[in-house]
Amino acid sequence: MTDRPDLTNLPSYRQPRRSVFSARRIALMASVVAGLGIAVHGFSPSTSPANLFSSPAHAQVNNEVKKVERPIGFADIVERVKPSVISVKVNIKEKTASNDDGDDSASPFQPGSPMERFFRRFGGPDGIPGLKGGRGRVVQGQGSGFFISADGFAVTNNHVVDSADKVEVTTDDGKTYTAKVIGTDQRTDLALIKVEGGSNFPFAKLADGKPRIGDWVLAVGNPFGLGGTVTAGIVSASGRDIGNGPYDDFIQIDAPVNKGNSGGPAFNTDGEVMGVNTAIYSPSGGSVGIAFSIPANTVKSVVAQLKDKGSVSRGWIGVQIQPVTSDIADSLGMKKAEGALVAEPQANGPAAKAGIESGDVITSVNGESVRDARELARTIGGMAPGATVKLNVLHKGQDKVVNLTLGQLPNTVEAKADVDNDSGKGASKGTDVPKLGMTVAPANSVAGAGKDGVVVTEVDPKSAAAERGFKEGDVILEVGGKSVSTAGDVRDAINTARTDNKNSVLMRVKSGGQSRFVAVPIAKG
Repeated sequence: MTDRPDLTNLPSYRQPRRSVFSARRIALMASVVAGLGIAVHGFSPSTSPANLFSSPAHAQVNNEVKKVERPIGFADIVERVKPSVISVKVNIKEKTASNDDGDDSASPFQPGSPMERFFRRFGGPDGIPGLKGGRGRVVQGQGSGFFISADGFAVTNNHVVDSADKVEVTTDDGKTYTAKVIGTDQRTDLALIKVEGGSNFPFAKLADGKPRIGDWVLAVGNPFGLGGTVTAGIVSASGRDIGNGPYDDFIQIDAPVNKGNSGGPAFNTDGEVMGVNTAIYSPSGGSVGIAFSIPANTVKSVVAQLKDKGSVSRGWIGVQIQPVTSDIADSLGMKKAEGALVAEPQANGPAAKAGIESGDVITSVNGESVRDARELARTIGGMAPGATVKLNVLHKGQDKVVNLTLGQLPNTVEAKADVDNDSGKGASKGTDVPKLGMTVAPANSVAGAGKDGVVVTEVDPKSAAAERGFKEGDVILEVGGKSVSTAGDVRDAINTARTDNKNSVLMRVKSGGQSRFVAVPIAKG
Protein backbone atom coordinates (compact mmCIF):
# COMPACT_ATOMS: atom_id res chain seq x y z
CA MET A 1 0.00 0.00 0.00
CA THR A 2 1.35 3.44 -0.86
CA ASP A 3 2.18 5.80 1.95
CA ARG A 4 -0.72 8.00 2.98
CA PRO A 5 -0.06 11.54 1.71
CA ASP A 6 0.56 14.14 4.39
CA LEU A 7 -2.42 16.37 3.70
CA THR A 8 -1.67 18.58 6.66
CA ASN A 9 1.11 20.31 4.70
CA LEU A 10 -1.20 21.34 1.88
CA PRO A 11 -2.03 25.05 1.87
CA SER A 12 -5.71 24.25 1.74
CA TYR A 13 -5.49 22.57 5.14
CA ARG A 14 -3.66 25.37 6.90
CA GLN A 15 -4.41 28.52 4.92
CA PRO A 16 -8.11 28.84 5.87
CA ARG A 17 -7.34 28.95 9.56
CA ARG A 18 -4.57 31.52 9.16
CA SER A 19 -6.59 33.52 6.68
CA VAL A 20 -9.74 33.55 8.75
CA PHE A 21 -7.77 34.38 11.86
CA SER A 22 -5.92 37.10 9.97
CA ALA A 23 -9.17 38.49 8.64
CA ARG A 24 -10.64 38.64 12.12
CA ARG A 25 -7.49 40.19 13.52
CA ILE A 26 -7.25 42.69 10.70
CA ALA A 27 -10.94 43.48 11.00
CA LEU A 28 -10.33 44.32 14.63
CA MET A 29 -7.29 46.37 13.65
CA ALA A 30 -9.35 48.19 11.01
CA SER A 31 -11.80 49.20 13.73
CA VAL A 32 -8.94 50.55 15.77
CA VAL A 33 -7.52 52.44 12.80
CA ALA A 34 -10.93 53.86 12.00
CA GLY A 35 -11.22 55.03 15.57
CA LEU A 36 -7.79 56.58 15.40
CA GLY A 37 -8.71 58.19 12.12
CA ILE A 38 -11.68 59.84 13.73
CA ALA A 39 -9.51 60.97 16.55
CA VAL A 40 -6.90 62.34 14.16
CA HIS A 41 -9.62 63.95 12.11
CA GLY A 42 -10.67 65.77 15.22
CA PHE A 43 -7.19 67.17 15.69
CA SER A 44 -6.04 67.64 12.06
CA PRO A 45 -8.36 69.31 9.53
CA SER A 46 -6.11 68.24 6.66
CA THR A 47 -6.81 64.49 7.17
CA SER A 48 -10.14 62.98 6.23
CA PRO A 49 -11.65 59.53 6.87
CA ALA A 50 -11.92 58.96 3.11
CA ASN A 51 -8.13 59.22 2.77
CA LEU A 52 -7.63 56.71 5.55
CA PHE A 53 -9.94 54.09 3.98
CA SER A 54 -8.11 54.34 0.67
CA SER A 55 -4.73 53.94 2.33
CA PRO A 56 -2.32 51.04 1.64
CA ALA A 57 -3.32 49.46 4.95
CA HIS A 58 -6.89 49.00 3.73
CA ALA A 59 -5.67 47.62 0.40
CA GLN A 60 -3.68 45.01 2.32
CA VAL A 61 -6.81 43.97 4.20
CA ASN A 62 -8.65 43.36 0.93
CA ASN A 63 -5.78 41.31 -0.43
CA GLU A 64 -5.73 39.10 2.65
CA VAL A 65 -9.47 38.51 2.45
CA LYS A 66 -9.20 37.49 -1.20
CA LYS A 67 -6.72 34.76 -0.25
CA VAL A 68 -9.25 32.92 1.93
CA GLU A 69 -9.86 29.50 0.35
CA ARG A 70 -12.63 26.99 0.76
CA PRO A 71 -11.85 24.02 3.04
CA ILE A 72 -11.03 20.84 1.15
CA GLY A 73 -13.94 18.37 1.14
CA PHE A 74 -14.29 14.80 -0.09
CA ALA A 75 -15.64 15.54 -3.57
CA ASP A 76 -12.57 14.25 -5.43
CA ILE A 77 -12.58 10.97 -3.49
CA VAL A 78 -16.32 10.50 -3.88
CA GLU A 79 -16.16 11.16 -7.61
CA ARG A 80 -13.58 8.41 -7.93
CA VAL A 81 -15.14 5.71 -5.72
CA LYS A 82 -18.90 6.25 -6.00
CA PRO A 83 -19.26 4.41 -9.37
CA SER A 84 -18.14 1.16 -7.67
CA VAL A 85 -21.05 1.22 -5.21
CA ILE A 86 -24.30 -0.54 -6.11
CA SER A 87 -27.85 -0.77 -4.85
CA VAL A 88 -28.97 -4.33 -4.14
CA LYS A 89 -32.63 -5.27 -4.48
CA VAL A 90 -33.97 -8.71 -3.50
CA ASN A 91 -37.22 -10.62 -3.82
CA ILE A 92 -38.02 -13.31 -1.26
CA LYS A 93 -40.96 -15.68 -1.28
CA GLU A 94 -42.82 -17.14 1.67
CA LYS A 95 -41.33 -14.88 4.29
CA THR A 96 -42.90 -12.75 6.99
CA ALA A 97 -42.42 -9.11 6.14
CA SER A 98 -42.27 -7.86 9.70
CA ASN A 99 -42.01 -9.03 13.26
CA ASP A 100 -45.11 -9.76 15.30
CA ASP A 101 -44.63 -6.58 17.28
CA GLY A 102 -44.60 -4.47 14.14
CA ASP A 103 -40.93 -3.58 14.41
CA ASP A 104 -39.33 -3.96 10.99
CA SER A 105 -35.75 -3.88 12.27
CA ALA A 106 -33.75 -7.08 12.64
CA SER A 107 -31.11 -7.40 15.31
CA PRO A 108 -27.80 -9.24 15.63
CA PHE A 109 -29.08 -10.50 19.00
CA GLN A 110 -31.51 -13.31 19.66
CA PRO A 111 -35.15 -12.18 19.70
CA GLY A 112 -36.14 -11.17 23.20
CA SER A 113 -32.57 -10.78 24.46
CA PRO A 114 -31.87 -7.73 26.66
CA MET A 115 -29.62 -6.11 24.04
CA GLU A 116 -31.88 -6.69 21.04
CA ARG A 117 -33.49 -3.26 21.15
CA PHE A 118 -30.15 -1.48 21.34
CA PHE A 119 -28.54 -2.96 18.25
CA ARG A 120 -30.32 -3.18 14.94
CA ARG A 121 -29.21 -4.29 11.54
CA PHE A 122 -29.86 -1.87 8.75
CA GLY A 123 -30.72 -2.63 5.18
CA GLY A 124 -31.64 -6.30 4.87
CA PRO A 125 -34.99 -7.70 3.86
CA ASP A 126 -36.00 -7.60 7.51
CA GLY A 127 -34.40 -4.29 8.26
CA ILE A 128 -35.49 -1.50 5.93
CA PRO A 129 -38.51 0.75 5.75
CA GLY A 130 -40.84 0.19 2.85
CA LEU A 131 -40.57 -3.60 2.90
CA LYS A 132 -43.45 -4.87 0.83
CA GLY A 133 -45.25 -8.15 1.25
CA GLY A 134 -46.69 -10.35 3.97
CA ARG A 135 -47.11 -13.94 4.98
CA GLY A 136 -47.04 -16.21 1.95
CA ARG A 137 -46.30 -13.34 -0.41
CA VAL A 138 -43.25 -12.07 -2.23
CA VAL A 139 -41.40 -9.50 -0.15
CA GLN A 140 -38.85 -7.01 -1.39
CA GLY A 141 -35.87 -5.51 0.34
CA GLN A 142 -32.96 -3.27 -0.53
CA GLY A 143 -29.40 -2.91 0.64
CA SER A 144 -26.03 -1.85 -0.70
CA GLY A 145 -22.86 -3.41 -2.04
CA PHE A 146 -19.78 -2.69 -4.12
CA PHE A 147 -17.81 -4.22 -6.99
CA ILE A 148 -14.45 -5.79 -6.16
CA SER A 149 -13.52 -6.76 -9.73
CA ALA A 150 -14.20 -5.54 -13.25
CA ASP A 151 -15.93 -8.80 -14.20
CA GLY A 152 -18.86 -8.19 -11.84
CA PHE A 153 -18.01 -9.79 -8.50
CA ALA A 154 -19.47 -7.70 -5.68
CA VAL A 155 -19.65 -7.81 -1.89
CA THR A 156 -22.71 -7.23 0.26
CA ASN A 157 -24.10 -8.51 3.57
CA ASN A 158 -25.40 -12.03 4.07
CA HIS A 159 -28.55 -10.68 5.70
CA VAL A 160 -29.26 -8.59 2.59
CA VAL A 161 -29.39 -11.55 0.18
CA ASP A 162 -30.17 -14.38 2.61
CA SER A 163 -32.91 -16.64 1.18
CA ALA A 164 -33.34 -14.34 -1.83
CA ASP A 165 -35.07 -15.84 -4.87
CA LYS A 166 -34.04 -12.96 -7.10
CA VAL A 167 -31.24 -10.40 -6.79
CA GLU A 168 -30.96 -7.26 -8.90
CA VAL A 169 -28.37 -4.51 -8.66
CA THR A 170 -28.50 -0.94 -9.87
CA THR A 171 -25.24 0.80 -10.66
CA ASP A 172 -24.37 4.43 -10.11
CA ASP A 173 -25.25 5.29 -13.72
CA GLY A 174 -28.79 3.91 -13.25
CA LYS A 175 -28.38 0.60 -15.13
CA THR A 176 -29.99 -2.53 -13.68
CA TYR A 177 -28.47 -6.01 -13.82
CA THR A 178 -29.39 -9.48 -12.58
CA ALA A 179 -27.03 -11.02 -10.04
CA LYS A 180 -26.58 -14.47 -8.56
CA VAL A 181 -25.36 -15.35 -5.09
CA ILE A 182 -21.99 -17.11 -5.24
CA GLY A 183 -21.70 -17.80 -1.52
CA THR A 184 -22.58 -16.48 1.92
CA ASP A 185 -21.06 -16.62 5.39
CA GLN A 186 -23.51 -16.14 8.22
CA ARG A 187 -20.85 -15.94 10.92
CA THR A 188 -19.29 -12.78 9.47
CA ASP A 189 -22.47 -11.60 7.70
CA LEU A 190 -20.75 -11.40 4.31
CA ALA A 191 -21.95 -12.46 0.86
CA LEU A 192 -20.36 -12.59 -2.58
CA ILE A 193 -22.56 -12.00 -5.62
CA LYS A 194 -21.83 -12.00 -9.36
CA VAL A 195 -23.43 -9.44 -11.65
CA GLU A 196 -24.23 -10.71 -15.13
CA GLY A 197 -24.06 -8.65 -18.31
CA GLY A 198 -20.83 -6.72 -18.07
CA SER A 199 -17.06 -7.09 -17.97
CA ASN A 200 -15.78 -3.60 -17.30
CA PHE A 201 -17.43 -2.53 -14.05
CA PRO A 202 -15.69 0.12 -11.92
CA PHE A 203 -14.49 -1.58 -8.75
CA ALA A 204 -13.06 -0.67 -5.37
CA LYS A 205 -9.88 -1.90 -3.71
CA LEU A 206 -9.93 -3.45 -0.25
CA ALA A 207 -7.46 -1.70 2.06
CA ASP A 208 -4.35 -3.59 3.14
CA GLY A 209 -3.73 -1.89 6.46
CA LYS A 210 -5.85 -1.37 9.54
CA PRO A 211 -7.50 2.02 10.08
CA ARG A 212 -6.32 4.19 12.92
CA ILE A 213 -8.62 5.66 15.52
CA GLY A 214 -9.49 9.14 14.32
CA ASP A 215 -9.12 8.43 10.58
CA TRP A 216 -11.72 9.93 8.26
CA VAL A 217 -14.27 7.50 6.84
CA LEU A 218 -16.82 7.89 4.04
CA ALA A 219 -19.90 5.67 4.04
CA VAL A 220 -21.44 5.26 0.58
CA GLY A 221 -24.66 3.35 0.09
CA ASN A 222 -28.37 3.24 -0.58
CA PRO A 223 -30.09 4.59 2.56
CA PHE A 224 -33.86 4.27 2.57
CA GLY A 225 -33.67 3.13 -1.06
CA LEU A 226 -32.84 6.66 -2.21
CA GLY A 227 -29.80 5.72 -4.29
CA GLY A 228 -26.11 6.53 -3.90
CA THR A 229 -25.62 8.72 -0.85
CA VAL A 230 -22.42 9.74 0.94
CA THR A 231 -21.89 10.53 4.62
CA ALA A 232 -18.66 11.25 6.47
CA GLY A 233 -17.35 10.55 9.96
CA ILE A 234 -14.36 9.13 11.76
CA VAL A 235 -13.14 5.77 12.99
CA SER A 236 -13.91 5.88 16.69
CA ALA A 237 -12.92 2.36 17.82
CA SER A 238 -11.82 -1.05 16.58
CA GLY A 239 -12.18 -4.64 17.76
CA ARG A 240 -15.78 -4.09 18.85
CA ASP A 241 -17.82 -7.06 20.09
CA ILE A 242 -21.53 -6.36 19.55
CA GLY A 243 -22.70 -9.83 20.56
CA ASN A 244 -23.20 -11.08 17.03
CA GLY A 245 -20.93 -14.11 17.44
CA PRO A 246 -17.48 -15.37 18.44
CA TYR A 247 -15.84 -13.70 15.43
CA ASP A 248 -16.96 -10.16 16.22
CA ASP A 249 -14.16 -7.73 15.39
CA PHE A 250 -16.00 -4.67 14.14
CA ILE A 251 -14.73 -1.21 13.29
CA GLN A 252 -16.89 1.40 15.00
CA ILE A 253 -17.45 4.51 12.92
CA ASP A 254 -19.17 7.68 14.06
CA ALA A 255 -21.11 8.76 11.00
CA PRO A 256 -24.79 9.16 10.05
CA VAL A 257 -25.30 5.72 8.48
CA ASN A 258 -28.91 4.64 7.93
CA LYS A 259 -31.05 1.69 6.93
CA GLY A 260 -30.28 0.63 3.40
CA ASN A 261 -26.53 1.18 3.82
CA SER A 262 -26.13 -2.44 4.89
CA GLY A 263 -23.49 -4.13 2.75
CA GLY A 264 -22.12 -0.82 1.52
CA PRO A 265 -18.46 0.20 1.77
CA ALA A 266 -16.73 2.46 4.25
CA PHE A 267 -13.90 4.23 2.40
CA ASN A 268 -10.73 5.77 3.78
CA THR A 269 -9.22 8.95 2.34
CA ASP A 270 -7.12 6.87 -0.07
CA GLY A 271 -10.33 5.71 -1.71
CA GLU A 272 -9.91 2.15 -0.40
CA VAL A 273 -12.55 0.09 1.39
CA MET A 274 -11.64 -0.15 5.07
CA GLY A 275 -14.82 -2.05 5.99
CA VAL A 276 -18.30 -3.25 5.06
CA ASN A 277 -21.12 -1.55 6.95
CA THR A 278 -23.36 -4.09 8.66
CA ALA A 279 -25.02 -2.76 11.84
CA ILE A 280 -25.90 0.42 13.67
CA TYR A 281 -26.44 1.30 17.30
CA SER A 282 -30.06 2.30 17.35
CA PRO A 283 -32.26 2.56 20.45
CA SER A 284 -35.00 4.12 18.31
CA GLY A 285 -34.58 2.30 14.98
CA GLY A 286 -32.97 5.27 13.24
CA SER A 287 -29.35 6.35 13.05
CA VAL A 288 -27.81 8.01 16.08
CA GLY A 289 -24.45 8.31 14.35
CA ILE A 290 -22.80 5.05 15.44
CA ALA A 291 -22.25 2.22 12.95
CA PHE A 292 -20.22 -0.98 12.77
CA SER A 293 -18.19 -2.27 9.82
CA ILE A 294 -16.55 -5.60 9.04
CA PRO A 295 -12.77 -4.97 8.63
CA ALA A 296 -11.26 -5.26 5.15
CA ASN A 297 -8.84 -8.01 6.18
CA THR A 298 -11.78 -10.19 7.27
CA VAL A 299 -13.58 -9.42 4.01
CA LYS A 300 -10.54 -10.48 1.97
CA SER A 301 -10.24 -13.83 3.73
CA VAL A 302 -13.94 -14.68 3.55
CA VAL A 303 -14.46 -13.49 -0.03
CA ALA A 304 -11.48 -15.52 -1.28
CA GLN A 305 -13.04 -18.72 0.07
CA LEU A 306 -16.53 -17.82 -1.16
CA LYS A 307 -15.17 -17.23 -4.65
CA ASP A 308 -13.16 -20.44 -4.60
CA LYS A 309 -15.73 -22.87 -3.21
CA GLY A 310 -18.88 -20.96 -2.28
CA SER A 311 -18.48 -21.48 1.47
CA VAL A 312 -16.06 -20.78 4.32
CA SER A 313 -14.12 -23.47 6.21
CA ARG A 314 -12.74 -22.60 9.63
CA GLY A 315 -10.37 -24.31 11.98
CA TRP A 316 -11.85 -25.86 15.13
CA ILE A 317 -10.43 -27.26 18.35
CA GLY A 318 -13.71 -28.24 20.01
CA VAL A 319 -13.90 -26.32 23.28
CA GLN A 320 -16.30 -24.04 25.11
CA ILE A 321 -14.28 -21.04 26.20
CA GLN A 322 -14.83 -17.96 28.32
CA PRO A 323 -12.87 -14.85 29.30
CA VAL A 324 -10.47 -14.87 32.24
CA THR A 325 -11.77 -12.24 34.64
CA SER A 326 -9.71 -10.78 37.46
CA ASP A 327 -11.59 -12.96 39.97
CA ILE A 328 -10.95 -16.08 37.91
CA ALA A 329 -7.29 -15.14 37.50
CA ASP A 330 -6.99 -14.75 41.27
CA SER A 331 -8.64 -18.13 41.82
CA LEU A 332 -6.19 -19.79 39.43
CA GLY A 333 -3.16 -17.99 40.84
CA MET A 334 -2.56 -16.07 37.59
CA LYS A 335 -0.79 -12.70 37.67
CA LYS A 336 -2.80 -11.26 34.77
CA ALA A 337 -6.38 -11.72 33.61
CA GLU A 338 -5.62 -12.88 30.08
CA GLY A 339 -6.01 -15.95 27.90
CA ALA A 340 -9.05 -18.14 27.21
CA LEU A 341 -10.47 -20.38 29.93
CA VAL A 342 -11.67 -23.79 28.75
CA ALA A 343 -15.09 -24.31 30.29
CA GLU A 344 -15.54 -27.71 28.69
CA PRO A 345 -13.80 -29.62 25.88
CA GLN A 346 -16.16 -31.34 23.46
CA ALA A 347 -16.06 -35.10 23.58
CA ASN A 348 -13.84 -36.56 20.83
CA GLY A 349 -12.87 -33.07 19.66
CA PRO A 350 -9.26 -32.16 18.79
CA ALA A 351 -8.67 -30.48 22.18
CA ALA A 352 -10.04 -33.38 24.21
CA LYS A 353 -7.93 -35.86 22.23
CA ALA A 354 -4.84 -33.72 22.87
CA GLY A 355 -5.44 -33.78 26.63
CA ILE A 356 -6.92 -30.31 27.22
CA GLU A 357 -9.28 -30.31 30.21
CA SER A 358 -11.87 -28.08 31.83
CA GLY A 359 -10.15 -25.35 33.80
CA ASP A 360 -7.15 -25.13 31.48
CA VAL A 361 -6.24 -21.66 30.20
CA ILE A 362 -4.97 -21.34 26.63
CA THR A 363 -2.40 -18.52 26.72
CA SER A 364 -0.87 -18.58 23.23
CA VAL A 365 -1.23 -20.05 19.73
CA ASN A 366 1.94 -20.77 17.75
CA GLY A 367 3.87 -18.48 20.07
CA GLU A 368 1.44 -15.54 19.74
CA SER A 369 -0.17 -14.46 23.01
CA VAL A 370 -3.92 -14.82 23.39
CA ARG A 371 -5.48 -11.82 25.11
CA ASP A 372 -8.98 -13.20 25.57
CA ALA A 373 -11.49 -15.81 24.44
CA ARG A 374 -12.64 -13.82 21.41
CA GLU A 375 -9.09 -13.50 20.12
CA LEU A 376 -8.60 -17.27 20.42
CA ALA A 377 -11.83 -17.91 18.49
CA ARG A 378 -10.79 -15.51 15.71
CA THR A 379 -7.25 -16.89 15.54
CA ILE A 380 -8.31 -20.53 15.31
CA GLY A 381 -11.23 -19.69 13.00
CA GLY A 382 -8.84 -17.95 10.63
CA MET A 383 -6.78 -21.13 10.16
CA ALA A 384 -7.48 -23.94 7.73
CA PRO A 385 -8.84 -27.27 8.94
CA GLY A 386 -6.05 -29.84 9.05
CA ALA A 387 -3.40 -27.34 10.13
CA THR A 388 -1.18 -28.24 13.07
CA VAL A 389 -1.00 -25.70 15.89
CA LYS A 390 0.99 -25.39 19.09
CA LEU A 391 -0.97 -24.22 22.13
CA ASN A 392 0.55 -23.00 25.37
CA VAL A 393 -1.74 -24.05 28.20
CA LEU A 394 -1.85 -23.32 31.92
CA HIS A 395 -2.87 -26.68 33.41
CA LYS A 396 -3.43 -26.85 37.17
CA GLY A 397 -0.93 -24.09 37.75
CA GLN A 398 1.71 -25.52 35.43
CA ASP A 399 2.61 -24.44 31.90
CA LYS A 400 2.53 -27.08 29.20
CA VAL A 401 2.65 -27.23 25.41
CA VAL A 402 -0.02 -29.06 23.43
CA ASN A 403 0.23 -29.85 19.72
CA LEU A 404 -2.96 -30.69 17.88
CA THR A 405 -4.45 -30.85 14.39
CA LEU A 406 -7.39 -28.55 13.75
CA GLY A 407 -10.73 -30.02 12.79
CA GLN A 408 -13.35 -28.24 10.69
CA LEU A 409 -15.86 -26.04 12.45
CA PRO A 410 -19.27 -27.73 12.13
CA ASN A 411 -21.91 -25.75 10.26
CA THR A 412 -24.66 -27.08 12.50
CA VAL A 413 -25.16 -26.28 16.14
CA GLU A 414 -23.95 -29.09 18.35
CA ALA A 415 -26.46 -30.75 20.64
CA LYS A 416 -26.48 -29.32 24.14
CA ALA A 417 -26.09 -31.36 27.29
CA ASP A 418 -29.38 -32.79 28.53
CA VAL A 419 -30.03 -30.65 31.56
CA ASP A 420 -33.76 -30.29 32.00
CA ASN A 421 -34.94 -26.73 32.43
CA ASP A 422 -37.16 -28.00 35.20
CA SER A 423 -34.32 -29.86 36.91
CA GLY A 424 -35.13 -28.20 40.20
CA LYS A 425 -38.52 -29.90 40.31
CA GLY A 426 -38.78 -32.85 42.61
CA ALA A 427 -35.64 -31.88 44.53
CA SER A 428 -35.43 -31.79 48.25
CA LYS A 429 -34.91 -28.45 49.91
CA GLY A 430 -31.20 -29.16 49.80
CA THR A 431 -28.43 -28.31 52.24
CA ASP A 432 -27.36 -24.78 52.95
CA VAL A 433 -23.87 -23.69 51.87
CA PRO A 434 -22.82 -21.07 54.42
CA LYS A 435 -21.38 -17.75 53.29
CA LEU A 436 -22.58 -18.26 49.68
CA GLY A 437 -26.31 -17.79 50.11
CA MET A 438 -27.55 -20.93 48.34
CA THR A 439 -28.64 -24.46 49.05
CA VAL A 440 -27.63 -27.52 47.04
CA ALA A 441 -28.64 -31.14 46.68
CA PRO A 442 -26.88 -34.12 45.01
CA ALA A 443 -27.63 -34.14 41.29
CA ASN A 444 -28.57 -37.83 41.33
CA SER A 445 -31.43 -36.97 43.69
CA VAL A 446 -33.00 -34.54 41.22
CA ALA A 447 -34.88 -35.82 38.20
CA GLY A 448 -33.26 -34.80 34.92
CA ALA A 449 -30.11 -33.30 36.50
CA GLY A 450 -27.82 -36.20 35.67
CA LYS A 451 -25.53 -38.00 38.07
CA ASP A 452 -22.62 -35.60 38.44
CA GLY A 453 -22.35 -32.57 40.71
CA VAL A 454 -24.82 -30.83 42.97
CA VAL A 455 -27.96 -28.98 41.97
CA VAL A 456 -28.70 -25.46 43.21
CA THR A 457 -32.14 -25.67 44.80
CA GLU A 458 -32.44 -22.18 46.26
CA VAL A 459 -30.57 -18.86 45.96
CA ASP A 460 -30.75 -15.91 48.32
CA PRO A 461 -31.41 -12.92 46.00
CA LYS A 462 -29.11 -10.73 48.13
CA SER A 463 -26.23 -13.20 48.23
CA ALA A 464 -22.85 -13.42 46.49
CA ALA A 465 -24.18 -16.41 44.55
CA ALA A 466 -27.07 -14.36 43.14
CA GLU A 467 -24.70 -11.56 42.16
CA ARG A 468 -22.66 -14.07 40.16
CA GLY A 469 -25.71 -15.31 38.26
CA PHE A 470 -26.49 -18.56 40.06
CA LYS A 471 -30.08 -19.66 39.77
CA GLU A 472 -32.23 -22.60 40.78
CA GLY A 473 -31.50 -25.64 38.61
CA ASP A 474 -27.83 -24.85 37.93
CA VAL A 475 -25.52 -27.83 38.41
CA ILE A 476 -22.18 -27.25 40.16
CA LEU A 477 -19.67 -29.80 38.87
CA GLU A 478 -16.42 -28.62 40.43
CA VAL A 479 -15.35 -26.31 43.24
CA GLY A 480 -11.73 -25.25 43.51
CA GLY A 481 -10.72 -27.76 40.85
CA LYS A 482 -12.28 -30.72 42.67
CA SER A 483 -15.38 -32.65 41.67
CA VAL A 484 -18.30 -32.35 44.08
CA SER A 485 -21.31 -34.57 44.65
CA THR A 486 -22.62 -33.39 48.04
CA ALA A 487 -23.02 -30.16 49.99
CA GLY A 488 -20.20 -31.39 52.22
CA ASP A 489 -17.85 -31.53 49.24
CA VAL A 490 -18.71 -27.92 48.41
CA ARG A 491 -18.07 -26.77 52.00
CA ASP A 492 -14.75 -28.63 52.17
CA ALA A 493 -13.54 -27.07 48.93
CA ILE A 494 -14.48 -23.60 50.15
CA ASN A 495 -12.69 -24.15 53.45
CA THR A 496 -9.58 -25.30 51.59
CA ALA A 497 -9.61 -22.15 49.45
CA ARG A 498 -10.03 -20.02 52.59
CA THR A 499 -7.10 -21.81 54.26
CA ASP A 500 -5.00 -21.05 51.15
CA ASN A 501 -5.87 -17.36 51.60
CA LYS A 502 -7.83 -17.21 48.36
CA ASN A 503 -10.22 -14.28 47.92
CA SER A 504 -12.56 -16.34 45.76
CA VAL A 505 -13.21 -19.93 44.81
CA LEU A 506 -13.65 -21.10 41.22
CA MET A 507 -16.72 -23.20 40.41
CA ARG A 508 -17.55 -25.01 37.19
CA VAL A 509 -21.26 -24.69 36.57
CA LYS A 510 -23.54 -26.18 33.95
CA SER A 511 -26.55 -24.04 33.13
CA GLY A 512 -28.93 -24.51 30.22
CA GLY A 513 -26.64 -27.11 28.68
CA GLN A 514 -23.61 -24.80 28.69
CA SER A 515 -20.63 -25.02 31.05
CA ARG A 516 -18.88 -21.99 32.50
CA PHE A 517 -16.55 -21.09 35.35
CA VAL A 518 -17.69 -18.66 38.03
CA ALA A 519 -15.39 -17.09 40.62
CA VAL A 520 -17.38 -16.66 43.84
CA PRO A 521 -15.99 -14.39 46.61
CA ILE A 522 -15.27 -16.16 49.89
CA ALA A 523 -16.68 -14.46 52.95
CA LYS A 524 -14.09 -14.15 55.70
CA GLY A 525 -14.65 -15.50 59.18
